Amino acid sequence: MAVLGILSGCQSLRDLERFAIRHHAALNQALGTGLKRPPTDSTFRYLFMQVDVAEICRHLLVWMLAQIPCGAAGLDQLVCDGKTLRGSIEPTAGGGAFIAQVTIYSKTLGAAMAKATYDTRENHERAVLRELLSTMDLEGVLIQADALHTQKPFFGSSRSRGPTSS
Repeated sequence: MAVLGILSGCQSLRDLERFAIRHHAALNQALGTGLKRPPTDSTFRYLFMQVDVAEICRHLLVWMLAQIPCGAAGLDQLVCDGKTLRGSIEPTAGGGAFIAQVTIYSKTLGAAMAKATYDTRENHERAVLRELLSTMDLEGVLIQADALHTQKPFFGSSRSRGPTSS
């Protein structure tokens, strides 16, 4: 119910509760649950405190790869980009720190396959992207990234051809 609510635009625990109330009978039938009452905002809060987000992301990645006709072998191109989140600046002695996010987008799927959020005081886009890519089998996959990632230290793997320019 939480996933369906989020995909339907719910942005808070109260939204999820209202969604569950509004669609209680239909969700019970569609999901095969026999819940007498819809979950409350407290139930969703407890659920999210228990969830292993990294594990869900791994399962979601496996599911997304299964949507490609040839599976992971059909994944031929990834586009990677990082952005700072508007309004997230926090003044610091050195200027300011932001909350930023790196996204890996699959042109084959037409969807983001992975993303990570980080505080710019604690991490850097190159390190975060390197970590995200390390979780994927990238044999034969073209990876597009901006100039920030064309520095030689980014390509430490013996399998990597390194940066190319067009």
